[in-house]
Amino acid sequence: MEVQEMTGGTGSGEPESTDSLKTFGAVVKAFRERAGLTQEGLALLVRFSPQTVASIEQGRRLPPPDFIERAEEVLDAFGVLRAAGRKLARGPGVASWFRHWAELEKQAVTLGMYECRVVPGLLQTEPYMRAVILSVPPPPSDAVVEQRVAARLARQQLLHRTPSITFSFVIEQALLERKTGGLEVTKGLFDNLLDCAALRNVDLQIMPLCQPDHAGHDGSLQVLETQNHQWLGYTEGSRHNQLISDPLGVSVMLQRYAKMRSQALSPKDSTSLLKELRGAL
Repeated sequence: MEVQEMTGGTGSGEPESTDSLKTFGAVVKAFRERAGLTQEGLALLVRFSPQTVASIEQGRRLPPPDFIERAEEVLDAFGVLRAAGRKLARGPGVASWFRHWAELEKQAVTLGMYECRVVPGLLQTEPYMRAVILSVPPPPSDAVVEQRVAARLARQQLLHRTPSITFSFVIEQALLERKTGGLEVTKGLFDNLLDCAALRNVDLQIMPLCQPDHAGHDGSLQVLETQNHQWLGYTEGSRHNQLISDPLGVSVMLQRYAKMRSQALSPKDSTSLLKELRGAL
């Protein structure tokens, strides 16, 4: 039996409980009881662990797309669970949604990112991280800075994971021209970007300063392919984050990302530009 499990615990990837999560869980429980099933019985039918079923019913865990689809069929839920799941995916979350996304990243097959605000965390150097963290008011405490830096450095191990993840990055040239943290920080950042671009599993593309036709005006985005070849999306702003599993919503993100990859410089030309910018410092 295939059992799909996601890491639990407050700090290990679960989103904070919200009214919408609790409502979804209550609906699942109502349909389960209507069908005369225990949590263990439902777990067997949807091929998830009883612990996952319990966490979803208690509103402590974001239901994976596979769970929603299988529960919908098993419980004969009249389309209610699918509709509720789409609302969950589209609703704004809190910062902890990224912890859930970070857990999904660990099991990803493919990961694509477009960034227009800062160089993606997976490609940052420690001095650049600190410069970015300290630039945004209100100023964090030393303890918070160290915590964020440690988490970001640990996440970079994904670049070297076995089996490898296929990475694609599209970043704005303006981020490189900004020289966040000063000249020495920027030199180190460029050297690291060139090292990352040389990895077999990484495609790094730069969106040039002059690009009249740009599909990224809606802002930064991430797309991810799971081990069972489902695609998910993630966007974040200064106040709101969204984890998107709705197929239509994810399709739109994939179309935009594919368009941006065609508009950006090729990986080879991007590397050449990086070397040129590095040499000019």
